Order: sequence, then C-alpha cells, then structure tokens
Amino acid sequence: TQGQALAALLFLDRQVLGRPLRLEGHLPRARTPTRLPVVLTRSEVARVLGQLEGGYRLVGMLLYGSGMRLLECLSLRVKDVDLERGEIRIRRGKGGVDRVTVLPEAVRPSLAAHLGRVRALQGEDLAAGGGRVALPGALDRKLPKAAAEWPWQWVFPAARTYRDRVTGERRRHHLHPSAMQRTMVVAVRRSGVGKRASCHTLRHSFATHLLESGYDIRTVQELLGHRDVSTTMVYTHVLNRGGLGVRSPADLLGGAGLAVFPDSAAEGILRATTQTSKY
Repeated sequence: TQGQALAALLFLDRQVLGRPLRLEGHLPRARTPTRLPVVLTRSEVARVLGQLEGGYRLVGMLLYGSGMRLLECLSLRVKDVDLERGEIRIRRGKGGVDRVTVLPEAVRPSLAAHLGRVRALQGEDLAAGGGRVALPGALDRKLPKAAAEWPWQWVFPAARTYRDRVTGERRRHHLHPSAMQRTMVVAVRRSGVGKRASCHTLRHSFATHLLESGYDIRTVQELLGHRDVSTTMVYTHVLNRGGLGVRSPADLLGGAGLAVFPDSAAEGILRATTQTSKY
C-alpha cells in the first residue's frame, strides 16, 4: 500500500504537473515478507515430468536440468545451445545479464532430434514465403538476412505464424509461456503431487538438489544468475537436512521416546484437551 501511494505521487508530479517530487528526510519503505519456495523431491519431479509429452516434456527437463526461468528457456535461439560442450548461453536474462548454465546430458539426444524437426519446419516456412523471426534491438536493420538464418531461429517455435504489422512478413514467434504454464498445471494435478507446483518450482528444485548434492553455493548462484548470494541462500532453508544440518533431539531418543507417552497416557491427554473448559 505504501509503495502504491508513493508511485501515485511520483506519477502525479512527473507526468501530470511536470515537476520533480521533493521529499525531505528519509522515507521508510515497507519490507516485503520473505517466503520459502516450494521444492519438489526427485521422485516428485520425475512424476510431474512423466505427465508431460512432446516438446513440453523437453521444456520441463530443461527447466529442471539447467535452472532456467520459463521465459529464458522459451526464448532460446539455436545459436545459444551448444550440444557438444553441454552449455546453454542465456542472453539478456533477468537484469539484462548474460550467463552460461549446464545442458543436461540426458536431454541432448532428445534436443538434437527436436532441433532437426524445427529445422524442417523452418524449411517449410521458407518455401511458403516465411521462415523469419524477430531480432533483438536494431539487428534487423544491421543484418537484414539474419532473421531467416538457422542460428537465429527459436528452439521452441510457436505452432502458428503471424504477420508483422510493420514489414508485413510472415514470422513465427517462440512458444508462449502461458501454454507451458497451463500444461504444467495439468501435469501436476495428474501426477498426484500434493504441492502447489509451477514451472518456476522446477528452478527451485534444481537449486535445492544441487546444494543437497554438495555443490558450492557460489556455483549455484552463477548457474541461477543471482546478483547477490543472499538470494541463493534461501535454498539452504528448504534442504531435507535443514539449513544447518540440525537433527532434532527427539530423533535421538530412539525407541525410548515411545515410552515417554504410552498409549494410555496419550489417550488421557487427548481426552483432556478435547474437553470444554469453562474458562
């Protein structure tokens, strides 16, 4: 509420009144609550991915296997995928920063076959007078032929083409994020996983499982593209062994812990807590 009110005042002074807003003294900002991310176990990830089919399963495997955000994955171009080196280069990620992440070996055969089908699709589009994609920035003017070249094509093209309003060319955009999000919701429901999981949950699971495997948190930070390591530190609180590797003292009681509250005493406590008190 406080941020919304400040944004309204800034808009009024800058856009309507045409003057800068001058505030005397320090203006305190409201802190947003820290929420722990939802993380799936390895078996739950396998169950969810097992409900995906075709290109959607390939997208899900890349999200979990490389830690990319959904839009980063769908906006990949052919030149950004290196099958031989096992790398994926993400251009202009969150914050406009480029980074390199891992390409899972389990995905390489399926991804190579998928790229073969995409190249055949582009050949059909070229024969029909299309086969071009949108280029970032001013590259469409600097490199007028690049839009139809294979390295600039989308790894996950959309099923339908569209006509550009400026040039009138028939183009094909990448797969829309909403299509994958809807498919993911259905896959989670069919898998029977009792968690509110989404496409971004696969990214959370990627980071958590790497930390569970003993990888350094700085390495995980670089793969995720976090600017500050404190952002990556949140995954240490959702590990199966706990953020500090603490074992509950109740687990150290062993079989003797069952004798602390016998069945008869436990039933008495249950009856006492369910009785209505006059206070």
